[in-house]
Amino acid sequence: MCGIVGYVGERAALPLLMEGLRRVEYRGYDSAGVAVAHEGRLAVHKRKGKVRELDAALPAAGLPGTTGIAHTRWATHGEPSDANAHPHTDAQGRIAVVHNGIIENAAELRARLAADGVAFRSETDTEVLAHLIAARPENSLLDAVRAALRQVKGAYGLAVIDAARPEAIVAARNGGPVVIGVGDEEMFVASDASALMGHAKTVAHLDDGEIAEVRADGFSVLTLEGTETAKATQALEGEAAGFDKGDYAHFMRKEIAEQPDAVRRTLMGRLDARFSTAHLGGIELAAREMLDIRRVKILGCGSAGYAGVLGAHLIETLARIPAHAEPASEFRYRNPVIEQDTLYVAVSQSGETFDTLAAIQEVKRKGGRVLGVVNTVGSTIARECGRGVYLHAGPEVAVVSTKTWTCTAVAFALLALQLGRVRDLSAAQGARLLAGLSALPDQIAGIVAREAELAPLTARLVRSEHAYFIGRAAGYAVAMEGALKLKEVSYLHAEAYAASELKHGPLALIAPETPTVVVLPDDELLAKNLSTIAEVRTRQGPVLAITHPGVKVDGVEAAFAVPRSEPELAPILMNVPLQLLAYQVAQGLGRDIDQPRNLAKSVTVE
Repeated sequence: MCGIVGYVGERAALPLLMEGLRRVEYRGYDSAGVAVAHEGRLAVHKRKGKVRELDAALPAAGLPGTTGIAHTRWATHGEPSDANAHPHTDAQGRIAVVHNGIIENAAELRARLAADGVAFRSETDTEVLAHLIAARPENSLLDAVRAALRQVKGAYGLAVIDAARPEAIVAARNGGPVVIGVGDEEMFVASDASALMGHAKTVAHLDDGEIAEVRADGFSVLTLEGTETAKATQALEGEAAGFDKGDYAHFMRKEIAEQPDAVRRTLMGRLDARFSTAHLGGIELAAREMLDIRRVKILGCGSAGYAGVLGAHLIETLARIPAHAEPASEFRYRNPVIEQDTLYVAVSQSGETFDTLAAIQEVKRKGGRVLGVVNTVGSTIARECGRGVYLHAGPEVAVVSTKTWTCTAVAFALLALQLGRVRDLSAAQGARLLAGLSALPDQIAGIVAREAELAPLTARLVRSEHAYFIGRAAGYAVAMEGALKLKEVSYLHAEAYAASELKHGPLALIAPETPTVVVLPDDELLAKNLSTIAEVRTRQGPVLAITHPGVKVDGVEAAFAVPRSEPELAPILMNVPLQLLAYQVAQGLGRDIDQPRNLAKSVTVE
């Protein structure tokens, strides 16, 4: 959610910090701030609103200093305001702190500090840290931060600077991601490696309970107890170009257009024509181990969870293994039964989703095995799982997920194919699916090129306050994701229902002013779906359809046809026009498309 950027080196810190803040804007935030140390003093500027508001408030001449930290905040303690924005400082203005997470015992610490005469200037839990650190000015900054954190309960990823000792940044992690970037005689700290693109050559990820002292010429890592930790670095993957909109008005539209290439990367090296199967080397399961799997449980949140619903359907269809998806956010609260012959699959674009990470840890604590399906290389979930599938979709900057959802669905198709071929899926069936997967990139490109054909559907939704999405079987997963996209980015109220459930209650909501978007593939369930449409039309409900060429439906107000594909892969294609539809509706309503209100790309708190 919140974003951290830090720099120590020989260059002016401010331009690098501001560039980093723009890179982490996609995470979602409501205020931004920066602190730079120079000649024993801190220059702190922070503003409610977007990074552009902060930029406008900075001195025209910039800020001198080669050490600094910056932050984008997503409010937890205290409403969005200039005062509550990070960085937070101690009473003397010597210590500056930026922090992601929640200090659970902040009220207790705050009361104790107030009794000692400390005057607080914000409502945040983070300000407590600045005063705790400043209480030990005789200690090294590293030791002062360690002492402060030993008094703290909760989750954090943080960076701290001391104006009197600007040669170092101290960073620490317990639940919130922290990445150290290594450059040429300069170092970086960030909550997300995307902030370091184009500057750092390699990165190191802190683990929970670790604290680092970061200097221009290197870094050292300790546990909070003081034990030194050997920390390996790895190459920073990705390109800064992924954070440039190019000729597109919004990152969301750019990322929809990037899906053909993203899917090609997800497929690259994973299609085995010789044996008519897929090969996902990262899952590290031998054929005999795959045969021992009796159940698959998929865990994810939001769009990742809906991709998991489709994944479960694909695994059951192709591998004939019972499979189920459920929200990771609820999984650990019901004391789940962990089975040795169940394969657990955790899904996350960022690889930092707190709820999903907690679910993984619950599974591992009880002896289960977990695979990760993750887009961000080196992320916490990828490292916690230890094995799995990288999507290689490239950076996804818009808060709403598009290309990552599509690539996740493709990854599940590959996993289902590999599991199926170990079991009873024939070579002929495998070859059929390989051909279908290979055709997806060009088919997606064709859908995106026909965006203008969605105009009648867009016009109907723009003048509506509510919309329903329905689908059967795998089409229900597409309906859920389509409804989520529309409400996330356009703020229209949208609900998804299994088409078969419409008559069990939701039919009471059908009215002439509320359109129903139907996921309508030309498959064995077509007749049943047409009957459901008739039920909607009988009650004067407008119907919009995402379907296949040649499907005739009486009374449909507007329709968009996707290319025919292998039936199992049709849901992947049917989701693409729903992404474009949500984008167009949001455009028509003048929404903040890349950063919808109240949402964050990477949810790192409960």
